[in-house]
Amino acid sequence: MKFKFNRTLIALAAGTLGLAAHAVEFRSADVHNSDDYPTVAAVKHMSELLDKRSNGKYKIKVFNKGALGTEKETIDQVKIGALEMTRVNISPLNSLCAKTLVPTMPFLFESIAHMRKSLDGPAGEEILKSCEPEGLVGLAFYDSGARSIYAKKPVKTLADAKGMKIRVQQSDLWVSLINAMGANATPVPIGEVYTGLKTGLIDAAENNIPSYDGFKHYEAVKFYSRTEHSMAPEMLVMSKAVYDKLPKADQDMFRAAAKESVAFQRKKWDEQEAKSLEVVTKGGATIVSDVDKASFRAAMAPVYAKFISTPDLQRLVKTIQDNK
Repeated sequence: MKFKFNRTLIALAAGTLGLAAHAVEFRSADVHNSDDYPTVAAVKHMSELLDKRSNGKYKIKVFNKGALGTEKETIDQVKIGALEMTRVNISPLNSLCAKTLVPTMPFLFESIAHMRKSLDGPAGEEILKSCEPEGLVGLAFYDSGARSIYAKKPVKTLADAKGMKIRVQQSDLWVSLINAMGANATPVPIGEVYTGLKTGLIDAAENNIPSYDGFKHYEAVKFYSRTEHSMAPEMLVMSKAVYDKLPKADQDMFRAAAKESVAFQRKKWDEQEAKSLEVVTKGGATIVSDVDKASFRAAMAPVYAKFISTPDLQRLVKTIQDNK
């Protein structure tokens, strides 16, 4: 009996070791500095869900602070399967997947609620799937709030933005959007924006409140003007080369865990916005709310004409505009 019992223990131990030996840890990139930034925390939450549901077979390790490269660099790595996952703002995907242009468009969403409703529906699913021919599986959209301009002076009207060198992401759409304001769009990697603002290489940047806080940009420029010109979301993408090697049941598990991480991220996002607003105001920043958004919105017609140029993209824009 004792021999039989020992054999059972050995068998159980071997099974456990075998499971551990086959555990897969995927890497996911993020450029945000804080380990608790909403997108970083959301992918960690997704990892916890996968770990539990796969009995330890799958985990995700998040490399934030730009440890694996810029957003564009990590997208390139994910495309060829050199990196399993990355969380990026949707803008760097614009040149690869045309439909990702749509949620990036200025003043498309009337509110955060409108944005969430649209991206949770059929239009959002269509956009997520559109990157698969480029080797990227869209798993989820994460909130990125409303993007606004911050500078050393208030930007209340379109005239205030004229001639300013405003940092943008490396994206044709963003260059056109800022240039349409009469400003000079200046592509700069996010990690170089703080120094650029300090030295005068750029006059301003545009981003959400948590990024204004997280990258300490409020130390360099003190006026955050709520232009709220875009509510472009973040996107979590996985390498199709990696995804296609997973069994169907495991693919479904990854998709489900990603979708569930969205609600977690949104809750964290709302909390982070409130916290960051308090941090930047205590740090001496002035939040400028009396912005003439109509003047900015009126200047965006050429941007829509240039980028929403096909019937398919026009249909998608109308679907979202009608989904209020």
